[in-house]
Amino acid sequence: MNAQSLNRIVLGITGASGGPLALKLFRELSLHPLMIHLVFSDVARELFVSETGVDPKLAALIAGVEDLKAQIDTHEQDDFSAVIASGSYQWQAMVICPASMSTISRIASGTADNLITRAADVTLKEQRKLILVPRETPLSAIHLENLLKLARLGATIIPPMLGFYFHPESLEDQINFIVGKVLDHLGLEHALHATWGEQ
Repeated sequence: MNAQSLNRIVLGITGASGGPLALKLFRELSLHPLMIHLVFSDVARELFVSETGVDPKLAALIAGVEDLKAQIDTHEQDDFSAVIASGSYQWQAMVICPASMSTISRIASGTADNLITRAADVTLKEQRKLILVPRETPLSAIHLENLLKLARLGATIIPPMLGFYFHPESLEDQINFIVGKVLDHLGLEHALHATWGEQ
């Protein structure tokens, strides 16, 4: 996928630790001329505030974004009337960051019981790009089997694993590293970290 073909994206934020990753990813996406459909799970809202200190309302999420280019539509997790519940609405990619293991399990089993899992189900059935940022450790055999199943179905799995080849100096550097990997797979330009050979 390249930036020219990406104009609509779904961002799901679920109830796993990883609020700073989700916030950074959302703000980076908002710097691009995209239509972003944002969905927090109910559990994610409370955890997000605890980890970031940021209210998950749109005004707070975009505070400090100096060059906002995206259009943003927010949805409740139980709103099955939202456009992203239907495959006839054309979006090109979906990212779930962080992706809880409960969410991973439901997507892997085809259980579309909320708007995030429904949109992921649609993304897979329509053969669009699905990126999952799973957050759990250690991983059980059940977790690994679910992730393998989704990878075989075409999902891209980007666990938030630490990197050191770029000589990180802070937690922010590690967050930028992971978010940069997601943006790379979406075909979006960024300056969050150096690529191999540039550091």
